[in-house]
Amino acid sequence: MGKVKLNPGTLLAPLPAALVTCGDEENANVLTIAWTGILCTKPPMTYISVRPTRHSHRIISETGEFAINLTTSAMVRETDLCGVKSGANTDKFKLCGLHKVPASMISAPLIEESPLSLECRVVKVIPLGSHDMFMAEILCTDVDEKYIDSKGKINLQQSGIMAYSHGEYFALGRKLGSFGYSVAKKKKKR
Repeated sequence: MGKVKLNPGTLLAPLPAALVTCGDEENANVLTIAWTGILCTKPPMTYISVRPTRHSHRIISETGEFAINLTTSAMVRETDLCGVKSGANTDKFKLCGLHKVPASMISAPLIEESPLSLECRVVKVIPLGSHDMFMAEILCTDVDEKYIDSKGKINLQQSGIMAYSHGEYFALGRKLGSFGYSVAKKKKKR
């Protein structure tokens, strides 16, 4: 079988199904974002792409900060709801039963139910057409303590991290390997 040519599209998958929080404790909003990722290690940089028509776009433009909160399979309904309702006329935290917790480096709250949150400060906004890309420095990573092992390593495997692919949500499955395992020297048996 051959490959079928399609028009250019946004078909890279899977993507994180993240909840982005913005605003402050009293006037917070949360929106669902799949267009996010890591841009750089040093300094740690990320991005989110947001339509200028979204309520959160204005908030992030004004405050220059946001938090990316990873989601779990247990949060699938709330994640979807935050993507289809507008924060302009809905308190999505209340509607979804999500709980705000204070961030340490930004005014926007974090989501208590999220296993991992990235506190971010915008360094540049790039208009790209239908979306604007907010490039941001990651100021702080907040991890639920139950996902930190005795060696201080983050282990999110048990959290049920969720992904998004072509309009559908998926639970991430089993571990297949670790970075560098394909070239690692095998341990000698004693």
